[in-house]
Amino acid sequence: MPELPEVETIARGVHERVRGDRIVQVWFCGQPQPFKTPPVQQANGLTGRTILAVHRSGKHIVFELGALGAAPNANPKEAHQRTKTDSPQAQWIVHLGMTGRLLVTSPESPVAPHTHARINLASGSELRFVDPRRFGRLEFRDFRRDGTFHRPGAEPLAIGAREFAALFHQRQMTIKAALLNQSLLAGVGNIYADESLYQAGVRPSRRSNRLTFAELERLRLALRKVLRKAVRLGGSSVSNYVDANGEQGFFQLEHCVYQRTGKPCLHCETPIRRVLIAGRGTHYCPHCQR
Repeated sequence: MPELPEVETIARGVHERVRGDRIVQVWFCGQPQPFKTPPVQQANGLTGRTILAVHRSGKHIVFELGALGAAPNANPKEAHQRTKTDSPQAQWIVHLGMTGRLLVTSPESPVAPHTHARINLASGSELRFVDPRRFGRLEFRDFRRDGTFHRPGAEPLAIGAREFAALFHQRQMTIKAALLNQSLLAGVGNIYADESLYQAGVRPSRRSNRLTFAELERLRLALRKVLRKAVRLGGSSVSNYVDANGEQGFFQLEHCVYQRTGKPCLHCETPIRRVLIAGRGTHYCPHCQR
């Protein structure tokens, strides 16, 4: 499943290419989908709206949309100025699920199997949602009816030391399970939980309430460092992840423990171990992580 760095990379790429553009036509496939908003309602709500901005919220990609019928602006510079002053009236929220991809392409490009949504833009570009396993979620929110979208947990890249410690110091679950709990921290998944715990020197099986404030602060700083580096490198392409242009990321080349079972630790040469914690494969160094 794409995690915070992958979702951030996609959101930035989509934002750069579609900001200020206008949605002129929306198509959804006829297959049953676990969409949070029915396709007809999404199509009616999206068509005619201008995309003011695209950003990440947790593991969600959020499109900020203008009022219905707002005229598009052919000049990119003028469109940029207008979108800065327009206020959003609706949102389109994309959750990629396990295998979802959000691509900006041309209408003439070959349509990939399992393409479930195609959005034609006034500029001539096309936005496509591809999801082989159909675990993704698409939701349309009209502020007058639905209100705005809010991520379930705290933002890992912005949370302070005391707030971070408060999330975990009274919880009896393992620290690995706590990091994966989206109601606590929004956006952290298996890859970056393992890599951050390694960088902090914390064993993933330890109980959250047994960690000292100093250990939790090491973990917070390690998590922020790992996530920021992963964003700079475009995320981790360990399965089918690609960015909005269809290109792979490079952070998988920086992994220290994730999917390195049996290989020597890059610091002490102890073989990396893999165990199951909270139902997830978990990788760690038994010597460096205490």
